[in-house]
Amino acid sequence: MLKNKLIIVRLDSKYCDYLRKFDNKVPFNYSQKKLRPFIGVLFKINKCMYFAPLSSPKPKHLKMKSTIDFLKIDRGKLGTINFNNMLPVTKKNIIELDLGKDAVNESEEKYIKLLKSQLYWLNRNSEILYKKSKNLYNKYLNGTLNENILKRCCNFKLLEEKCNKYNQ
Repeated sequence: MLKNKLIIVRLDSKYCDYLRKFDNKVPFNYSQKKLRPFIGVLFKINKCMYFAPLSSPKPKHLKMKSTIDFLKIDRGKLGTINFNNMLPVTKKNIIELDLGKDAVNESEEKYIKLLKSQLYWLNRNSEILYKKSKNLYNKYLNGTLNENILKRCCNFKLLEEKCNKYNQ
């Protein structure tokens, strides 16, 4: 599953709700009172699987700069990844997306096309993703993160413990 190729998955909302009890920086998977799938990219840091949420493209992304905890996908044209909100997961907490299925309407077709484009770009630039995620993770653990970035990061170590407990 994680041989070197990145995949896009959906995160179980009950698992997110559980983690949020211990860390209020765990993002919500709804907006405007509507549940939306929590989509992200799956990769490994050390021996732990991590999920980093993807964001759809917004005009503001074109002007923003990539930082240690934020990566613009294709200069922001395809959205972003928020590494500050990456969450430890196991196979039990994720649902693999079938990007090969037929769309039921034009809106879904556009969304699937965006996800495929994001995934294609991420796999072509996976070294950047791995380097950024590991750098943020290591700086978080050894206490060398800038205070502003630290404030917006999930507590990776605590969430790894809670992930293990949840999935036992």
